[in-house]
Amino acid sequence: MAKFCSLFSSSSGNSTYIGTSQGGILIDVGVSAKKTADALRNIGVEPDSIAAIFVTHEHSDHINGIRVFAERHGTKVYASHGTLAEMEDIGTITPKISADVIPWEGMEAGGMFIRPFKTPHDSRESTGYSIVTPDGKRLAVATDIGKVTDTVMNAIYGSDLVLLESNHDVGMLRNGPYPYFLKERILSNHGHLSNEACAETAVKLMQSGTTRFILGHLSKENNIPALAFETTRAAMKMAGAVENLDYLLSVAGDNNPVVSF
Repeated sequence: MAKFCSLFSSSSGNSTYIGTSQGGILIDVGVSAKKTADALRNIGVEPDSIAAIFVTHEHSDHINGIRVFAERHGTKVYASHGTLAEMEDIGTITPKISADVIPWEGMEAGGMFIRPFKTPHDSRESTGYSIVTPDGKRLAVATDIGKVTDTVMNAIYGSDLVLLESNHDVGMLRNGPYPYFLKERILSNHGHLSNEACAETAVKLMQSGTTRFILGHLSKENNIPALAFETTRAAMKMAGAVENLDYLLSVAGDNNPVVSF
């Protein structure tokens, strides 16, 4: 049985745990090492048991705790060539940390097979991750995406569970306090997915067989969890799907419950 838990998910910090009886991994460590370790222990996982950390990109809300966590617990770090190089340049990867480039064809860790896929985001070489568990379940983490490209869709299509970005409501963002340049960055094809774009993607994934959706990386300034949830739920209803029968939908935050399947 696989376990999935969004430990933290917001514009302030992100980290996701995925594990099986053979081991577990983290996707990003965007909050402090202590908070991450505490969150893991709260779901019955010892930090020292984490087989590897897979990094999506080098923005602070995804790497803030990596240096201390990896040094303290001896955890191997993997990322794309560009992301790893950037983390080395800014001092996140130190000589005390074992780090390597993840091959595009994927690799095994914690008894699972992890494959990266390229995502359009304003970073050096950002990725999402598709994970296959020992019993053949498929999961995907797809956040920090300005646009759902064919590469992204092909990587997550047919997954059993997807953590999908629902970052902002366009109206809230356009009328909110952010400066113009930041609004344009977020709205660009290398920014973040809106609630509407997320909902459109979720419908396509549901039609491919995906049954569990977790909406993630919500902006605290430009979104409301209930609004993100209702936008996707309404799109599913329009497509003829019935909540809790055809699909399960939730919104990620901090210290979410473990999803077992």
